Amino acid sequence: MRVIVADDSLLTREGIVQLLSAAGVDVVGQAHDADSTLQRVLVERPDAVVVDIRMPPTHTDEGLVVAATIRSRLPDTAVLVLSQYVEPTYALRLLEEHPAKVGYLLKDRVFSGAVLADALTRLVDGETVVDPTIVARLFRRQRSQDPIDTLSSREREVLGLVAEGRSNKAIAGELIIAERTVEAHVTQVFLKLGVDTSTESHRRVLAVLHYLRRPT
Repeated sequence: MRVIVADDSLLTREGIVQLLSAAGVDVVGQAHDADSTLQRVLVERPDAVVVDIRMPPTHTDEGLVVAATIRSRLPDTAVLVLSQYVEPTYALRLLEEHPAKVGYLLKDRVFSGAVLADALTRLVDGETVVDPTIVARLFRRQRSQDPIDTLSSREREVLGLVAEGRSNKAIAGELIIAERTVEAHVTQVFLKLGVDTSTESHRRVLAVLHYLRRPT
């Protein structure tokens, strides 16, 4: 897997590069701002890009803008956006615009090379990756007569993993249950919540996130 790493902090950037290299990932370029990121990506055509959400010059949402540009111009290139803070609005904005091959993780999560490499592999394979902290924040939102209250504890576990972008097979492995059991749980959850049951992984993730963020 060929990857470009973009972050304005040299220390953070080098740390990510070392983690990826140790995990056997080929880092083919680095960048420190949005413009240089896009230039390197267009030249190298990597399998994936790891980009900080806040980069020069304004340190607001440059990472999101360049991520959307990359997904539009290079649909075969996956993008993993990293953030220092829990920002559900930014995460959902990115996923709504380009749900496939897009991930959003907190920086604390990627200090494990295995976690980072796993996320990138899933993205390159066409999946969607959402940080569990984002999902947990959305779960805690209070709504009147919330259908989530009707879910069993197992169904809530399954829903959370679906929202993170996990496939039925991965959920089965995580919960140590049969894949057909997961399929039954997913079907039941989606029926109770009234969300789209599309089999495309990124579409079902988006459907769940849409549900979780609905106002009261």
